[in-house]
Amino acid sequence: MAIGHTLTLDLDNWDLTLDAGGNIATSSGPYAIAQNVANAVRLFTNDAYYDPERGIPHFIVDLGLLPQQSVVRSRVGAAARGVEGVATAQVEALALEDRVLTGNIRLTTTEGASADVAF
Repeated sequence: MAIGHTLTLDLDNWDLTLDAGGNIATSSGPYAIAQNVANAVRLFTNDAYYDPERGIPHFIVDLGLLPQQSVVRSRVGAAARGVEGVATAQVEALALEDRVLTGNIRLTTTEGASADVAF
């Protein structure tokens, strides 16, 4: 698919959706780039069958300790900036509660559009 073009995923269950004609829905532009960023920061290393190097190494434990928030923030930001069509990505919020990582990324596309991505 072209830059800024992707399958549209349902926001509640992160599954495919259908368009009005019953076909698999697609998105383009800044929305698609934001969705691709959301996918990138949810991907764990070794989870992409054909490209196991992609993803964030969330399960890496450095010297028996959980990574510092700055390390996680850096890894999430790098994953977001690695998405085609992203010019800048800043992790603005990050929280780990009950083993669930959440946050917000403010990104700018190469076309100059801005978007917020919650994860």
